[in-house]
Amino acid sequence: MRFGDVLICETGKDGGPNSRVDGFWLVHIKSLFSIALLRFNEGSREAYHSHAFDCISWVLSGGIEEHMKAGEVLTHRAGLKPIITRRDTFHKVYGLRKANWILTFRGPWASTWQEVDETGDLVTLTHNRVEVERRVA
Repeated sequence: MRFGDVLICETGKDGGPNSRVDGFWLVHIKSLFSIALLRFNEGSREAYHSHAFDCISWVLSGGIEEHMKAGEVLTHRAGLKPIITRRDTFHKVYGLRKANWILTFRGPWASTWQEVDETGDLVTLTHNRVEVERRVA
């Protein structure tokens, strides 16, 4: 349901149409916060990216690998240890099995974030994944 800029109990792709992550938003108010249940399907979209928000998340079942642009690989499995993701975290995430469930609490959105697209270009995006700048690789 949508009430202006407030979404309650909505579903869709998290990270754009090519994402392998399905989102189930309990509440989504970009200017304040979001609470969502995410299903990371096996594999990953081949795009390193930053975020428009800081978040704290927990793996509820399964696991994910977080591949940092700098080369480090972190493995997160179900448990009480949270995953802290800052706006400037530049990574891509792989689901380790068919369905990996994550509970996430996201802070307010900044106006932009970045990703490296399939051509290797660094793209700056804003709300609704609108491109605002492109640096050719």
